[in-house]
Amino acid sequence: MSEQTNAGDIEHIDFDDNRLVAGLSGEHDAHLSILEDALGVRIDPRGNRFAVSGPPSARMRALAALSALYARLHRGEGVGPAEVRAAAKLSETPQSIPTVTPSVKTPRRLISARTPNQAAYLRALDAHDLTFGVGPAGTGKTYLAVAHAVGLLLSGQVERIILSRPALEAGERIGFLPGDMKEKVDPFLRPLYDALHDMMHTDYVERRIASGDIEIAPIAFMRGRTLARSAVILDEAQNATPAQMKMFLTRLGEGAHMAVTGDPSQTDLPAGEASGLADALGVLSGVEGVADVRFTAGDVIRHPLVSRIIDAYDKRDARSPRPA
Repeated sequence: MSEQTNAGDIEHIDFDDNRLVAGLSGEHDAHLSILEDALGVRIDPRGNRFAVSGPPSARMRALAALSALYARLHRGEGVGPAEVRAAAKLSETPQSIPTVTPSVKTPRRLISARTPNQAAYLRALDAHDLTFGVGPAGTGKTYLAVAHAVGLLLSGQVERIILSRPALEAGERIGFLPGDMKEKVDPFLRPLYDALHDMMHTDYVERRIASGDIEIAPIAFMRGRTLARSAVILDEAQNATPAQMKMFLTRLGEGAHMAVTGDPSQTDLPAGEASGLADALGVLSGVEGVADVRFTAGDVIRHPLVSRIIDAYDKRDARSPRPA
């Protein structure tokens, strides 16, 4: 529980639990420093009371972030620098202020939305049979889709997870690579394996893969199938052709949930060949049952420098066309 009071240009917020307040502040008030830098405020802790000074809108965002973080601690969830930065981002819009954000509980961790767009994405995945997650690398679009699929599998809402990618950046011409088919394609599907292992114990993942409950395969392997009662994800979809994309989308069967993720600005298809992701976003715009969530550099949840790198490249590209 918390209580807020106003004294001119300073807002005060009080919390009940001394132990949780220590976790809220962080070691040497490191968490408060992150909020101060992110929101342009000053936060002075005095026991269980925090004094927040700064512009009115920034003060309100800081209070919302502090309340959200305290509620997270009260639920027994951890708070670290990543969660603090997420709380600052989630305070950007009024609808993001509620202290309970969409999350998925997996055996190894609780995965929560860290930005308003991530929250919208998790809600869209829950509410729609087909959801597009579109935006730059590092925004969590694939990771959250895998988490949602894991949640559906463990709760019994689907019978299997199917994860797919175009096999190679320049198409699916993999015959020149050494090894059998699994050895040829595994390096290109490794990010999907990594996400699964981050959420579930390795031996459990391997058992479910061996039993066929989890399948990871190139998009070409989907042809001719009907994917029913499955959580299906197509990652790096910008590298699928329009024909491949249509084929994949029409595999959707009864009781299935499908997520398609990618960044149309980063296609590796040969020059002049259209991206199936960009094509599908146009064709399916406004179609009932289809959600389209767009991420930006502000949603990047990797190292904070990554979002600044993306912004710098976006500004460069806006000034001059990309080289052929």
